[in-house]
Amino acid sequence: MVEVKLGDRSLFPSLEGVAYLAHAAISPLSAPVCARIAEVTHDYARGGMAGFLRWAPRLREVRRDLASLISAEPDEIAFVANTTQGVIDVAFGIPWREGDRVVLFDGEFPANVTPWQRAAEEFRLDLTWLPLSPFHRSVGEGLAELERELERGVRVVAVSAVQYKTGLRMPLAEMAALCHEYDAEIFVDAIQALGATPVDVTWGIDYLSSGSHKHLMGAEGAGFLYVADRCAASLRPRLAGWLGHVDPVAFLTGDEPRLRYDNPLKLGAQALEIGTSNVMGLAGLGVSLELLSRPGVPAIHSHVQVYLDRLEIGLAARGFESRRSNDPSLRSTLLAVAVPSDVRLSKLAAALRDRGVICNTPDGLMRFAPHWPNSHDEVPVVLDAVDQALAALRA
Repeated sequence: MVEVKLGDRSLFPSLEGVAYLAHAAISPLSAPVCARIAEVTHDYARGGMAGFLRWAPRLREVRRDLASLISAEPDEIAFVANTTQGVIDVAFGIPWREGDRVVLFDGEFPANVTPWQRAAEEFRLDLTWLPLSPFHRSVGEGLAELERELERGVRVVAVSAVQYKTGLRMPLAEMAALCHEYDAEIFVDAIQALGATPVDVTWGIDYLSSGSHKHLMGAEGAGFLYVADRCAASLRPRLAGWLGHVDPVAFLTGDEPRLRYDNPLKLGAQALEIGTSNVMGLAGLGVSLELLSRPGVPAIHSHVQVYLDRLEIGLAARGFESRRSNDPSLRSTLLAVAVPSDVRLSKLAAALRDRGVICNTPDGLMRFAPHWPNSHDEVPVVLDAVDQALAALRA
């Protein structure tokens, strides 16, 4: 059994630099994940279909572990290529009526916006935009703003569990309760949360989609969609493929011809598994889920909060302006800051990269996103790199 120790990056022996703080973009792959992917590719190279026959059944374990991660049931989970695919599947699968209203938030990552815009054009829906600023000020103010819209009648509220730009953790349980009080459903883009910030669909979440290449620390091109059982019967899989049918592979086995085109579609999420899955990526994700489960997401979240507390204080002392919420319940594992006005964001990020500190610059802010392998002892090293970079740029 591989040991997982918070703050120990020994499972990432090839990782370059002194502090990798870009898990909100793409996480590096751990040695166990790389080993599993290599094992799968070796079996495919050696046996072709034999590799598929060995590994495809083991994806049931990955489905089970994904369900456990969010407190769902395995049959509520579908494998999809990425977060966006899951958003598209739901946006085009809800049984819309002309004029139905969808609430979106200004400042969301486009993955949870564009599909709703396309669905609105296709089904003649009404999109309503709410600002995120009330939630930044207080949970109560944000919920009051949302309730005012729900009172007017809303079909779906689409929101990210964690806002990509500022790291704001949305109060999903309270939002879901409000949505259901007014007969609306809630869709959650969870990619900036899962693996590092707790998310539980028993809070009342109706739909959830996520890829695996950020805080779940898997490879790109693998993800999943959750559809609550209570929503399954009404979902219309307009974008279904051949694997969405009941017993879709029966005609490929047995002695007699069994091909037919009138098999009913499955109900719920798995009707949206349109074709062959990314077996290699999902197998790697399975290993990452095992690693994440050792400390557990709540412990990972607490570990990262200590890291960010120290980093935030140090950056504020150097003239950076934090966008982190003052409310601890609204904090994720992302710290976004505005850089001092006398330096250019892109130049500072490049200077930090040169000094082994890897971070991102979404939409005008500098974003730091550590994870369980990041040691608290890195913080002084990061701040020293910031000092060196600022001095070089100001010179």
